[in-house]
This record gives sequence, structure tokens and C-alpha cells, in this order.
Amino acid sequence: MSSLRKIAVFIDGPNLYGAARTLGFEIDFRLLLKEFQGRGTLVRAYYYTAIIEDPEYSAIRPLVDWLDYHGYTVVTKATKEFIDASGRRKVKGNMDIELAVDAMEMSAHVDEMVLFSGDGDFRSLVEAIQRRGVRVTVVSTIITQPAMIADELRRQADVFLDLRELQPKIARDPVERSPLGTADRAPKPMTPTKRHTSSV
Repeated sequence: MSSLRKIAVFIDGPNLYGAARTLGFEIDFRLLLKEFQGRGTLVRAYYYTAIIEDPEYSAIRPLVDWLDYHGYTVVTKATKEFIDASGRRKVKGNMDIELAVDAMEMSAHVDEMVLFSGDGDFRSLVEAIQRRGVRVTVVSTIITQPAMIADELRRQADVFLDLRELQPKIARDPVERSPLGTADRAPKPMTPTKRHTSSV
């Protein structure tokens, strides 16, 4: 029966990167995709991140390009630099709205949503998705000091899955040269989709 369960995965890229780094491992995105393909029918896996406008300084771009060709729907927008009231240079690149809109649209087509984020701003989104009859699993970690997930988001989720529990299944082998794992471990890719949103 589980193979009939339709799942959509939503990855808050910077949030997941920060949580994994704090736990001391790197994500193998091939294995992550394979893990959730094994839990049901994976309808879509979204990855959200902002990209620095100058490509020479965007270390995330190789990962974004790889994800785009290996089964992820990548949603990006350029960061915006601004000077705050105290004269400090800041970078703005929040993807919360894009993720929320996609999640609401996808909620009519799935039974479960898996959200990789600890951002408390998503609590109301999770609640709205649940009202539509969709089960929500939130993946982050509480074993760090401080915890990487907002308490209100953890309590709102139907299931909270600590990233540490997933680590043996989705961690990159540290002896691998490629940051993404070995090609022969790749699951069958889904149709890739890439979307760039205009920056605000």
C-alpha cells in the first residue's frame, strides 16, 4: 500500500545545508532521492535556493545544475544586496514564498509532504497543508545546541524526522571524490524541471 502513497519533497536548500554541516556530514542528493522514492510514489522533489548574481562567486551553482539534471525541480532566484540602516552590507535571498506557493499547489496531488527545513515561518503553511488532508513530515534536527528547528514547526508536523536518523541513508561517502556520490548509485531520474523566479 505504501507504494501507492504519493509524496512530494520540499527542500529549503540553505537550511538543510546548515543542519547537515552542523551535524558534520554532507548530503548525497542521489541517495536522498532514492530514499524517498522507496517510501512511495515520489511525484516531485523541489530544491529552493538563492544564487549570488555574480556567477564567479556562486559556489552553489554546480550543485544546482547537477540537481536540475538528476530528478529535482530546482527553484532559484538571484540574491539582492542592500545596505541596512546601520550602513552594513546585507544579502537578501529568501525563498519562503516560492516554496509555500508550490506546496499549496501540490497539496491537491499528494498524500504526504516532506519538508526539509527548521524555519518556524513554515508553521502556518504546514497547518494549511494539513487542513487539505495531507500528512506533513518535517526533517531537521533537535540534537544540536541550539536546535536547528523552531519548536512551533516541530509541534505542528504530523511526523518530525531528525536529520541524524536519515544520515546513514543519505550521507555522502567521505572517500568519494565527487561531492554528489558515485554515478552508478543513481536512481532512475525523474523528468527534470528548472524554474527561475524574478528577484524581489
